[in-house]
Amino acid sequence: MTNPSSRNAHICSIVFDHPPRGSPIFSTHQDRAAGALLGLAAGDRIGGPIRMALRVAESLIDRRGYDVADVAARYLAWWREGAFDTGPTAGRVLRLAASGLSFDEASRRVDEEAAGMTAGCNPAHRIAPIAMCALIEDASLSDVAEVDARLTHRHPLAGDVAAAVACLCRALIRGTPWPLALQAAAVARSPVTRRGLETRPLETLSKSGFAPDALAAAIHFVGTSDALAVALERSIAFAGPSNYCPVLVGALAGARWGASRIENASLRHVNALLPRIQAAAAALAEGWKSEQ
Repeated sequence: MTNPSSRNAHICSIVFDHPPRGSPIFSTHQDRAAGALLGLAAGDRIGGPIRMALRVAESLIDRRGYDVADVAARYLAWWREGAFDTGPTAGRVLRLAASGLSFDEASRRVDEEAAGMTAGCNPAHRIAPIAMCALIEDASLSDVAEVDARLTHRHPLAGDVAAAVACLCRALIRGTPWPLALQAAAVARSPVTRRGLETRPLETLSKSGFAPDALAAAIHFVGTSDALAVALERSIAFAGPSNYCPVLVGALAGARWGASRIENASLRHVNALLPRIQAAAAALAEGWKSEQ
């Protein structure tokens, strides 16, 4: 892989120089791949999802693919550093893992304690880097997403929605038109997840953190907006201070329109973390260079 500092400089130019509309940079696989992580950061107004996603991204870069033990160790290290905004399910799992339980034991116990109500959107929030990693083949994408989801969320819907988001981001990175990307993401998904991939009227949407609800809301705002900034603004107005659908809106909109469409103002809330996010986005985007 190339030097991280050179990748960081490349992404800085993508994010901050804002070339004129119509520039070739708007249609590159690399731009859209980088956009998934930077868009996620733009949509995350509290801070937990981008920090978990960043650890997935850095593991993918360092391990040159998905290594579940390494990802789990990075999640746990973040918890021990004072993690926040994990959501109740992931937070409880990480607390138990920090006490000595394996992730498998911890997630099973939390699922039992919650009477199976562990179908939250946390796994879908952190999954974008898996879609960005060109080393993970399309055929393996869903399986990898589900493995990552089960580290913290045992309910099958949490993994199924995470897989749908990963497949949708991957299709968008490849330049697939929105309607066809939705169709691709729906393949082999559960009926509940497939309904979440349908564009619904605003008045039927929920602000909840139930993964299919957060997905449905994100699909509405990305699918009915003509620009990344518009989709984010509308989703944040809808969700209020919650961190549910706007995170997914950011990742999906970034993969659809690219890092070059993300305004400076949309990333100011992650300013301290931004160089690290940019470096990870650039490293994963580099894997798509041959697709240009």
